[in-house]
Amino acid sequence: MYGDGEGAIWDRVGRPRLDCMCYLGPPTTLMPIGMRKSPDVSPRRLSDISPQLRQLKYLVVDESIKEDLKASRSVEDINSASIEERILRITGYYGYQPWNAVYHSREDRPRENVVGTADGAAVGGAGAESGGGKRRLRCCLRITAVQARKALWGVAMIVCVCSSWAGSTQLAKLTFKTYDAPFTLTWFATSWNCLFFPLYYVGHLCKSPERQTPRQRFRECCRFFGDDGLTPKVFLKKVAPFGVLWTLTNYLYLQALRKINSTDVSVLFCCNKAFVFLLSWIVLRDRFMGVRIVAAILAIAGIVMMTYADGFHSHSVIGITLVVASASTSALYKVLFKLVLGSAKFGEAALFLTLIGGANFVFISFVPVILYFTRVEYFDSPENIPWGCMCGVAVLLLAFNILVNFGIAITYPTLISLGIVLSVPVNAMVDLYTCEIDFNTVRLIAVFIICLGFLMLLLPEDWDQGLIQLATKLRKREQPAESAGEAGTSSGLNWSRRTRTSMSTFAH
Repeated sequence: MYGDGEGAIWDRVGRPRLDCMCYLGPPTTLMPIGMRKSPDVSPRRLSDISPQLRQLKYLVVDESIKEDLKASRSVEDINSASIEERILRITGYYGYQPWNAVYHSREDRPRENVVGTADGAAVGGAGAESGGGKRRLRCCLRITAVQARKALWGVAMIVCVCSSWAGSTQLAKLTFKTYDAPFTLTWFATSWNCLFFPLYYVGHLCKSPERQTPRQRFRECCRFFGDDGLTPKVFLKKVAPFGVLWTLTNYLYLQALRKINSTDVSVLFCCNKAFVFLLSWIVLRDRFMGVRIVAAILAIAGIVMMTYADGFHSHSVIGITLVVASASTSALYKVLFKLVLGSAKFGEAALFLTLIGGANFVFISFVPVILYFTRVEYFDSPENIPWGCMCGVAVLLLAFNILVNFGIAITYPTLISLGIVLSVPVNAMVDLYTCEIDFNTVRLIAVFIICLGFLMLLLPEDWDQGLIQLATKLRKREQPAESAGEAGTSSGLNWSRRTRTSMSTFAH
């Protein structure tokens, strides 16, 4: 096959071939007649079809054909073909005629589906709109159902978090009446962290479609520590320091319970949220937010007022210092975890907490023994130890940590934090009936200020933009209502318009 470069294609004997792509008239009005494959001629190289390639720039295809081609399977076939095959298909050598197939499919359509009137187009548009409206409504209902489910789970989570945190505090306070051993209780409760990974693996077997063996799951979670997995060097560098901070946080918290009442301890521990923000701003270079600075100032002011409420007695000052130190070590734990390890998945977090519990049980078990023989935390016989209260504290702390670390899978993190704040009034009610506590004005103001600062820290980063958008939407809703009221033309309502204008003038 040969080409003269002018748009006509000739066969071997010099006759023009009408079954190939031909163009009639100027290039701006050229229309495709069709493409056929010659059964007796096949290309050997791309240079054989160079005239056809030059003619492609004058090809004009109807827009409706383009839209049909986009939805046809032939486009998918071209996308999966090689470059040479695409060129050969476009030039017609493989009988690639998508527009002919489209036209045939159009002719084969049933006549009752073809609507050529304006009324038919309106009916089709209405049907499309109704279908889109139904899909939109179904999507909105689905989103609403998901949000409602999360909200219900959030309410249950608030109750569980509040109950576990307040219950562990009250049980620890009750334990110290018969067995004054805060470090032994800390060691005993922290050792229960070994149950985190087994409990997580049970949940993995129940929920995950791809079930893995414990060893496979353990190795996969160990990738959290790096490519080498969990090595002795990684353990000493990334696990042991956090274990020390974990033990120190709980020990200082329990020591503070020995000095002051549980209400003051629980409300002062809420200041750890403000300390987390300050450390994240300094160490992690987090975004500066004025509202969180105000919340941190309120937390510090609440600490001072709480100290003043008891008259700056040495006993209360030591207790307040201990609980503030506990909140500080808790904030340091969280910030360092984000700095060193980043974010962790559920399995990785469970493995990490299990390692902390195991390290506590293996490497710190000698400390309670030393405290026993030095009679710092002494007991006469094992029968005198309140095992029920100690096990209750350990179980409640384990449940609290499980809810805080894994509760975000079913509800919002803000609702989980609200449970910690609500433990303050629960502890206050228990203290009011079980011990002598003076809820004077200064203490109440301090509690209110610290809780307010904690709630301010729960605001999202874009809360101000959300308020601006809400105010804009409310303003747009009010403007059509005012314009609709001013659009009345009845003579009997002219006085109301005059009254509105005069009131607005007076307001200005």
